[in-house]
Amino acid sequence: MLRSLHMKLVMIMILLILSLMMVVGAFLINSVTAFYQEDFYSQMSDVFQDPLLYHDLTTPAEEEEEDGAAQLSLVLEAYAGELGVDNRNRKLYILDGSGLCRVSPDGGEAQLEYTENLTFALTAGLETGEVGDKSNLALDYMDVAVPIHRGGEDYIIYILDNKSTSSDLTDQMLILIVEALIFGLVISILLSFLLSKTMVTPIQSLTEGAMRVAERDFSKKIKVPSQDEIGVLTDTFNDMAGQLQDTLRQVENERNKLDTLFLHMTDGVVAFSRGGLVIHSNPAANRMLRRAIGPETTYEELFGGAAPLEQVLEAPDHLEGELQVRDSFLQLLMAPFDRGRAGGGALVVLHDVTEQRKNEEMRREFVANVSHELRTPLTNIRSYAETLIDSAGEVPPDMEKKFLTVILNESDRMTHIVQDLLTLSRFDSERDELKLSRFPFGEAVRDIYSAVYMEAQRHNHTLTLDLEPDLPEILADRERVLQVIMNIVSNSIKYTPDGGHIDIYAGRKRDRVWMIVDDDGIGIPEEDRPRIFERFYRVDKARSRQSGGTGLGLSIAKEIVERHRGRITLLNKEGPGLMIRLDLNIEGPGDGK
Repeated sequence: MLRSLHMKLVMIMILLILSLMMVVGAFLINSVTAFYQEDFYSQMSDVFQDPLLYHDLTTPAEEEEEDGAAQLSLVLEAYAGELGVDNRNRKLYILDGSGLCRVSPDGGEAQLEYTENLTFALTAGLETGEVGDKSNLALDYMDVAVPIHRGGEDYIIYILDNKSTSSDLTDQMLILIVEALIFGLVISILLSFLLSKTMVTPIQSLTEGAMRVAERDFSKKIKVPSQDEIGVLTDTFNDMAGQLQDTLRQVENERNKLDTLFLHMTDGVVAFSRGGLVIHSNPAANRMLRRAIGPETTYEELFGGAAPLEQVLEAPDHLEGELQVRDSFLQLLMAPFDRGRAGGGALVVLHDVTEQRKNEEMRREFVANVSHELRTPLTNIRSYAETLIDSAGEVPPDMEKKFLTVILNESDRMTHIVQDLLTLSRFDSERDELKLSRFPFGEAVRDIYSAVYMEAQRHNHTLTLDLEPDLPEILADRERVLQVIMNIVSNSIKYTPDGGHIDIYAGRKRDRVWMIVDDDGIGIPEEDRPRIFERFYRVDKARSRQSGGTGLGLSIAKEIVERHRGRITLLNKEGPGLMIRLDLNIEGPGDGK
């Protein structure tokens, strides 16, 4: 309960009022007692210093008095009011020089306690005439002893006050103080509750608002009840909460951007703590590493072979590495983050360079193939030309004609290779625009059939054509489409042993036309099918060169078809041979490229 600020303020106010009333009460009681005592001695001094009274006390009425003490009593009775003697609380005694009580309120000899003042008057006072009037607040009485010389006799006038009046007054004052204390406590409790409510209520509202903000609830603002310090604090807190909300919103947006970036980026990202445990990983990293990455996965498991974690954490910039996962090649960029902080660690970015490696390999193979394909006919041309030059006039005419024919054929082969390379180069640089026009697709297929029919007959092939009726006109580059169809059909004729069967089909399916060339030739092994459209790739290189092939025909066909937004694919078939399908859009590629 005392942990509450409200109760603390109430207790402080109660203790403050209680302490204040106790101090004030003690001061008042002591002040009243001191005042009463001071008033007593001042009163006694004023009375006994009266010259007339002093004369009456020291001068006997007759030369020889029978009882001087009785005469002193009679004199003092006239001054009883001024002395305040009532013989109840304040009593008058007269003693002789020996200390014997001669006059008392009771009329007899009284047994008096020899106080300090009385003893002083009986001893030193009778000789010096000094009055015994020392005061002491600690005593429960007040007294004064006045030595008197009268008619050759010594007397002591002794007035004793039992402080009953002072005590009664003190008791009454104490009662008043207690009553005032109770009343003050009640008032202080009420006021403290009111004050604490005035102070604590806004603080409680501020506390509740702070708790809502801590829970990221910014829907309510704290009302400002006043313009005092608490009101200013509340207003400042509302401003701070608004700024915090904006900051958190910005942080959340940035985090969402980063999460979206990490989630959809093609490169893999894996973050590690300084202890080597995974902090964060994106789906691309799981896909590239071909394993699930969890919180328990360590740096050593994934990239320990590329570079030690300590080396990455101490690297001034970043480290590069490489990792092979099955048939994939991954480039690694490893760098520390939050260097020197407890929450720092290492960040690894994975970039898949498999396609780049394949492209580089294909480029090397392409250069090697081009060099080989050009070097072979050049070598043949040079050999036959040198033979003719060295044996000029000695070579038989038929042999010379044969040599010249070889030179001519090799020259044509080189020309075809160069033309195909130029065609591919124009495709790669997108400098060769399609010349679109409308033409009947069925007629184009039939033209190619007619053009290669004689070549098929020379090889004793059975060439058939099966066209769906009413094939539509298509929007395409007629010369390029004819080139593709011719390449497909020519390859079937070349790579089908003599006496084979070649079937050509064509038709329409929704918004496309299609053509299939099916032969029972040598076919393509399963492992070579993914590379059949690569440049200079040939399954049987010896046979291809023998037939005059360059290994570029299908590559050019694929480029032409893709520029038309079509498809050229190898179909699975039972038995020997090969089946190729061509699909083209009736309404063309759409962009004219």
